[in-house]
Amino acid sequence: MISEGCEQCAKGGKMVMFVYGYCDQRDCFYCPLGENRKNVTDVYANERQVETDEDVLEEAHRMDALGTSITGGEPQEALERTCHYLELLKDEFGEDHHTHLYTGIPGGRENMRKLSEAGLDEIRFHPPLEQWGDLHGTEWEEILYIAREEGLTPAFEIPGIRAETEFLEFLDEGAAEFCNINEFEMSDGNYRRMQEQGYELKEDHMSAVEGSREDILEVMGDHERVYFCTSVFKDAAQHRRRLKRMARNIRREFDDVTDDGTLVYGKTRADPDRFEALGVPEEFYTVKADHVEVAWWLLEEMIEDGDLEDGEIVEQYPSYDGQVVERTPLA
Repeated sequence: MISEGCEQCAKGGKMVMFVYGYCDQRDCFYCPLGENRKNVTDVYANERQVETDEDVLEEAHRMDALGTSITGGEPQEALERTCHYLELLKDEFGEDHHTHLYTGIPGGRENMRKLSEAGLDEIRFHPPLEQWGDLHGTEWEEILYIAREEGLTPAFEIPGIRAETEFLEFLDEGAAEFCNINEFEMSDGNYRRMQEQGYELKEDHMSAVEGSREDILEVMGDHERVYFCTSVFKDAAQHRRRLKRMARNIRREFDDVTDDGTLVYGKTRADPDRFEALGVPEEFYTVKADHVEVAWWLLEEMIEDGDLEDGEIVEQYPSYDGQVVERTPLA
């Protein structure tokens, strides 16, 4: 089974709202947060640092977001801020804008009520690893029922460290709606700690950890409400499709969108008057303060024909910061 939130992620339609970088409950050795996100109060919408509410709405419109996932740190430790952004997004895009939140603490009934009233649809709990297998009869079991009573869809989202049948029991008992298992990964943020715990990268893989995937799939993979999210899927489907979605929305007439979701165009410091003199249609170029951006194939052709002296082909992400991936000189 795949949840509505996951369906939107798979389409690249979920904006990621990072609302708070602190998590005071525990320092998980596998926490993937990088130094720029860990223990900060900054807010990000996708890769864009948020200064105003308009930044959030603009980023959502840039990618034509179907929904938003709320993450951290610990969003419940910044509950007022979290609820504010939920209300902002629902007011702008309506009830069909699906929202889900990741949390590592139970939170209690008051938090569940406030989140539900603010517009949260789905809440995904990540209990501490040391309690796996012993969650029944604890606040973790109780909060699943409370969340449902308050109008939320309760679920588990856990890292694929090891198989644990207790999560299946919660599904069969009707306490949790589904259980997402993310392939265990090493990142810049947790690499050193993961190595200290004895974990190693899978051979010929950039992030997946060697080990537990096969056992998890054997024990838990056949359950109809368990979904195993591979690291390859996260990159190839979620992230790349989000980039493609954004690129298609913001591309100019002359921008090419690649299979990786990047934008490709030409750039030259030639006199803009040259383009008008050569009869280049206005939709094929844009004049900037100190350069001209133009269809890459047209720039290449103009240089080959001797109409222009030089330029370059630029490939960049469609994200707000417009990070350049590659520059290819033309002369």
